Amino acid sequence: MKRYLSLYLYFVRFSFSKSLEFRMDFTFRILMDTIYYFVNIMFFKVIYLHTPLLAGWNEDQMMVFVAGYLMVDAINMTLFSTNMWYLPFLINKGDLDYYLIRPVSPLFFISLREFSVNSFINFLMTAAFFIYTILQLEGPLQFWNVMLYSALLFNGAILHVTIQMIMILPVFWTQSSRGFVDLFYSMGLAMERPHRIYRGWLRIIFSTILPFALIASYPAKIFLEGLEGKDILITALVTGSFWLLLSLVWKKGLENYSSASS
Repeated sequence: MKRYLSLYLYFVRFSFSKSLEFRMDFTFRILMDTIYYFVNIMFFKVIYLHTPLLAGWNEDQMMVFVAGYLMVDAINMTLFSTNMWYLPFLINKGDLDYYLIRPVSPLFFISLREFSVNSFINFLMTAAFFIYTILQLEGPLQFWNVMLYSALLFNGAILHVTIQMIMILPVFWTQSSRGFVDLFYSMGLAMERPHRIYRGWLRIIFSTILPFALIASYPAKIFLEGLEGKDILITALVTGSFWLLLSLVWKKGLENYSSASS
């Protein structure tokens, strides 16, 4: 564990030094994400000009949910997004060899090598908005409830990148430049909506088969409405199942991988 932590700290230091060499790009990316956050917040603000409740939540409660999925997005953009972008190219060009021969987990190296410094700035912004929205809620705040919500959002970020990687790994067989990641981004919009707006089988799909509701909506529900055993059970089972699925697809993909030397 100490070796992995030291390696990751090296990744972070290298990413900071590299980012500061391209300051225009660095600034533009911060601005671009800031606009994205503003649009998402204003989308729900406009809705609440016409209704006092949406999916059973008032505006202050909905802003807690919005802050939650913006936090998940910022975590993924900071830690994983750049690495996921390069993964199909590593597989198709045979450059994955470089990672397979390292004396550390290839998935660790591939998933975390690039730390996005500009997105980390945006993460700090979303964290501030997250704290602000929680403080706007009526009634007393419980520290452990906030900690549980934060932990569930981090779990949501892990689940998010797990689903994304599962949809990228078919590149091992298709040799395409994207895999099914465009489908992932299209369906991923479900993460940005409260799960109660979906009905029947569609809600079940977004809670289990394509569990985008577990990324931010379920954590917000648990935080705002109280902990229920079934919610934690569903979250744990689905997250664990997708980790196992990722491990299986990764293993099968490596068996089909054509390295640069083959």
